[in-house]
Amino acid sequence: MRTFGNPFSPAYRRVVRASAWYDLIVTAGFMTPWTYGLLHRLLSATGDSLGLGPLPPQEPMMILYANLMGSVVVVWSVLRLAGTLPVHGAYDGVARALFSTWMAYGLTAGASAILWPFLIVEVSWGVVQLTPWLGRCFTRGVTSAGAGPGPGRVPA
Repeated sequence: MRTFGNPFSPAYRRVVRASAWYDLIVTAGFMTPWTYGLLHRLLSATGDSLGLGPLPPQEPMMILYANLMGSVVVVWSVLRLAGTLPVHGAYDGVARALFSTWMAYGLTAGASAILWPFLIVEVSWGVVQLTPWLGRCFTRGVTSAGAGPGPGRVPA
């Protein structure tokens, strides 16, 4: 076993599935205006009671973007649960790097500190899912890093 792990192992697939379950549970409330309203109140109250600050008041465009993000992440989660492929972990890791970047940007721009726990989880899932792929790049060379086994073939 390599230091960075093997993205084609059953253990890695379990990580990808676990991250999909996390996303499904955490983002399902963002999918509709009604569930988002409840979640917004809960997150605002939690942030306020912990001294992290409430969320900004709900506005139609914010609700729309929350619903779009929730819908896309839920569909992506279901895809990863329905047919988990190693490459899903790589794509999810990249998406988490992007999400983390924008959360960090939001925090530096004055967004509620309630984002911190979400940022920590995003970075953690991203590192766990990208590390095996980066390990392949360093041990096999960048040009063959993405060339995993084809359908029905077992990695060497």
